Order: sequence, then C-alpha cells, then structure tokens
Amino acid sequence: MKLDMSVFEAFADDWALVTAGTEGSYNTMTIGWGGLGTLWGRPAATVYVKPVRYTHNFLEANGRFTVSFYDGQYKKALGVLGSKSGRDGDKVAEAGLTPRYLDGAVTFKEAKLTLLCRKIYRQDMDLAAMPEDVRAAYYASEAPHTMYVGEVLEVIQ
Repeated sequence: MKLDMSVFEAFADDWALVTAGTEGSYNTMTIGWGGLGTLWGRPAATVYVKPVRYTHNFLEANGRFTVSFYDGQYKKALGVLGSKSGRDGDKVAEAGLTPRYLDGAVTFKEAKLTLLCRKIYRQDMDLAAMPEDVRAAYYASEAPHTMYVGEVLEVIQ
C-alpha cells in the first residue's frame, strides 16, 4: 500500500471525514486530528472523536469505518459536516456529498482518497496523562476524545 500525501497537512489544514455505519444508518464528521502509520505490523489510521459527537455512537457500534480526504473545493462541505450534528437532520445532503457504500462501510463519491478501515483498537484518552495546558485548552468542560485505530484494509482513489 502506498500513499502520496502530506499527513500533517491532510488532517490539520485540509481536514478529513471519518464515517461509520452502513447503508441507511451511518454518520460522518469532519476531523482535524488523525494519524497514519503502522501498528502490530499492519497499516493503520488513527482518529479521535469526542463521546458527545453523534459519530462516536456509530464508531462504537460498527467494526469498520472510513477516513476520506477531499480537494479544496469541498472545504465548505466539510465545514457543514464538522459544525452540524447528524442527530438534527441530513447534514450530508446539506453538504452536497453523495454516499458511496462499501463492504460494511460508507464513504463519499467526491473523496479523492478513502481509507477503508477495520477497527482494531479503541481507548478513551486519559486526562491524568495529558499536560495541564492541553487539559485546560481542550477538556475543561467535556470528556476527552476516544482514540480509534483502524487497520487500513483498502486504499480507494
């Protein structure tokens, strides 16, 4: 498997979507935190989702998820998907994206790159293990993120 991308820019600057669930019952959200690498000798993608986010429920309930990346023309759509909840309506339709159903997962036709992942690890982040400035900046009033690691099964371009 080979990827030709700047991981730092792909998450922090360009953003991505993490999507979990299956046809008819899924949710997606914009993420700016993530990583790509290896774990246990497997290609892996790591994403972080707060328990208050609707997508968290889908990540908990499903064994597969996707991480998808987009060209700059979709930045506004990713803004919608990162600021609205799927609990409140069809934010995917509002963002103008077209669902694409995979084997046990969902991505979008507009993605320039999708990683199909099988969840192999999850861990709630430990506040006591974080620097004080991070706790103060990100977790003063909400529970910390859950980290999900997925084995990358397929790269779809």
